Amino acid sequence: MNTYNKVFKRLLVRIFSVFIIIGIGVSIQVMTVHATATDEIEKSTALGDTNTPFELNISSNAGKTSLSSTLEIVLLITLISLAPSLIIMVTSFTRILVVLHFVRSAIGTQTTPPNQILVGLALFLTFFIMSPVFTQINKEALKPLQDGKITQEQAVKTGLKPLRGCMFEQTSKEDLKLFLDIADYKSEDISEVDDIPTTVLIPAFIISELRAAFIIGFIIYLPFIVIDMVVSSTLMSMGMMMLPPTTISMPFKILLFVLVDGWNLVIGQVVKTFYT
Repeated sequence: MNTYNKVFKRLLVRIFSVFIIIGIGVSIQVMTVHATATDEIEKSTALGDTNTPFELNISSNAGKTSLSSTLEIVLLITLISLAPSLIIMVTSFTRILVVLHFVRSAIGTQTTPPNQILVGLALFLTFFIMSPVFTQINKEALKPLQDGKITQEQAVKTGLKPLRGCMFEQTSKEDLKLFLDIADYKSEDISEVDDIPTTVLIPAFIISELRAAFIIGFIIYLPFIVIDMVVSSTLMSMGMMMLPPTTISMPFKILLFVLVDGWNLVIGQVVKTFYT
């Protein structure tokens, strides 16, 4: 173990050394380019040449409905930074991931499958379930915005409609009423579904997803609890009280899960809950 630690420390030192050398080299190169550019500007000014090699053009994009390239880059970076939170909060990702963790805990394999596998599986299942919604958003909001047919405000409003519709289908009325009461909205202020703010819909949707995931997790736990009870009672009747029941019951749980094709059943039923 000490040898591995020493090798790991040496590897870290070498990696940091390489990054430091690269940083110093980049800094020197930037300083050299800056100094060269400064010298050229000073020479041009001394010779009376008012045309400097650097020009700064600023376009306001006034009178156009299409986005400039700079604004598109800013929006893209913002979307990439918010994408993980959006995927977790407003899609089926939460329910699927919680159910997969319940499956792993019920079987008793604490680290198998690993978290990376469960998150990846939940992510691809989310794309599979939400693909019609994403396609509709791309068709009705993103493409018209890129073509300059609609404004940014219209694109946001149009893109939220299919996403809100998907969330409304999975959100219970009790959760919506809870957050409407917390936000102090009166019943006469909400005459139709479109009047419910998105800030109220998102937390209500998350609570509904957690409730559905816990109900599914409870049902998944039941057959494995029966196996634990049978193994525990058998060990106690044999006088083997010092032997942990989980050591004996885990292989039977895995065998049961494989024989009934557990992954097919769990994933299939979880996906079907979003279409009913």
